[in-house]
Amino acid sequence: MAKPRLEKLTLDKDLDKLSLAEEASHHVMRRLAAPGLALLFLILSMAFAAIYVVGSSGAAIVVAAAAIAGYMAMNIGANDVTNNVGAAVGAKAMTMATALAIAAVFEIAGALTAGRKVTLTIEAGIVDGGLVDPQTLVWVMMAALISSAAWINIATFSRAPVSTTHSIIGGIVGAGMTAAGLSSVKWWALAGITASWSISPLLGGAIAAIFLAVLKEFIIYREDKIEAARRWMPIVLAVTAGAFTAYVAVFALVHVAIISPSTGLLVGLFMGIVCYVASKPWIHRQSEGLDNRNQSLRKLFRMPLIFSAALLSFAHGANDVSNAIGPLSAIVSAVNGAVSTESARAPFWVLLIGALGISIGLLLYGPLLIRVVGEEITRLNPMRAFCVALATAVTVLLASALGLPISSTHTAVGAVFGVGFFREWYTRHSRRRLEYVRRKTGQEDFMSKAEANFAEVRRRRLVRRSHFLTIVAAWVITVPASALLSAFVYLILSGLFL
Repeated sequence: MAKPRLEKLTLDKDLDKLSLAEEASHHVMRRLAAPGLALLFLILSMAFAAIYVVGSSGAAIVVAAAAIAGYMAMNIGANDVTNNVGAAVGAKAMTMATALAIAAVFEIAGALTAGRKVTLTIEAGIVDGGLVDPQTLVWVMMAALISSAAWINIATFSRAPVSTTHSIIGGIVGAGMTAAGLSSVKWWALAGITASWSISPLLGGAIAAIFLAVLKEFIIYREDKIEAARRWMPIVLAVTAGAFTAYVAVFALVHVAIISPSTGLLVGLFMGIVCYVASKPWIHRQSEGLDNRNQSLRKLFRMPLIFSAALLSFAHGANDVSNAIGPLSAIVSAVNGAVSTESARAPFWVLLIGALGISIGLLLYGPLLIRVVGEEITRLNPMRAFCVALATAVTVLLASALGLPISSTHTAVGAVFGVGFFREWYTRHSRRRLEYVRRKTGQEDFMSKAEANFAEVRRRRLVRRSHFLTIVAAWVITVPASALLSAFVYLILSGLFL
């Protein structure tokens, strides 16, 4: 008969409890890591601002504004930058980690080298400085920053890709009208900005559709796809590289050296030729041994898609960093008793806070919305995603050169819809596609049978209409919502500090 064990077997149970507690603490710590890093960046932003304004009047206000601008920049990175790489991730041309790293680097480059021109529009082109005294302007811009950052934060966690440009401009208008009435807003300038908002998604969609039409006509629906790709892809890459180089030379480096448009075009032409010569053998090597089918073309478009996503991140940094640092730059001027003019220049340290904030926000919270733009509107492969990224970059760079704070969200989503709607039209109306499919399948009446069945026609729609309506609704309410919230915040701030 076995003797009963008198000791209690608690050691294993206690160890199990410790293991469970450790797992629970790790889970909690992972959830707290992103907010902790975000808070650390805000503290560093305040310290960075304090170095430049210590001892000056209004230093405390500038330090507080730097933290709010950093918070706004992180929200832009979390909500807006997803448009840059969403198409590439949705097309499975790059991993999420690669996309985030590329976007972060090129966002900083675009913001620091080409972010000043659009910043001036946000800083001094909306509210008339002659009708608003500097002290009041400080709290107008502070209210705009707080309200727009809060609105974007809510939208991000609701998985709605709203426009950060709409948010900040709505915030400035709402606070400005509350502070000094309707006359304080530069309505004609605002009308031009609003017109650009309407044009940018249409232009982005049209350019993306044109790019896709070229690819379909000259590469995809050709008998020898690989040979067609070898002929046309170096030309596409050369035009892209040349145009981007010309933009950087003429507009992005204006604070370093003044380069005339003619010289910039020559530099762009030279870079285009270099790109053509370099890419032609590379594409030939990549295409060796590939089968003559669309799946093979996807492999060839992966590297061009990565290049176009990087270009789009640069363009976004050049245009949308202004949404965070424009108000901060105006506050820096106003606390010193001056009202910003449209010939002023944002300090470099202000640009740096905006650039780093956008990248940190992207890395911490960007994946939340990348899949909405890249996967949930229409199906994207590397060729379609390349058209989306390139069209958005071209549109945003053009607007940045003109100093227009357009919505990169509108442009990117417009390009995605443009690709989807064009595919719907092309599927039913392209003679080249029709003849190509007939040769491959041997069917003469496959389209007539599909068109006769209304349910089949609806099934063949390639764009999800529900997402279209949801996103447009989010765009429409952003300006009034941010304006009303900003007016409310301004009333609180002015009651406390004016």
